[in-house]
Amino acid sequence: MTTKIDFKSSPSIAKVCTKVKIGEQKSDFSYWQTQPYAERLAALEQIRQEFHRWKYDAEPGFQRVYSIVKR
Repeated sequence: MTTKIDFKSSPSIAKVCTKVKIGEQKSDFSYWQTQPYAERLAALEQIRQEFHRWKYDAEPGFQRVYSIVKR
């Protein structure tokens, strides 16, 4: 099954650019304080995963799987 997308009729995203002086920039801290706790935690987890992929070139996880067998 093939789906054809007509880009002329689909809504587009407007590009917005604003120039501010360095001294007038809002801090990232104030932005993150306005975000809910769960969203801040999700962003932190995404940054952590990206760091592990960049630093160790692998997905974080266990190297081996251990099974405990009771005899």
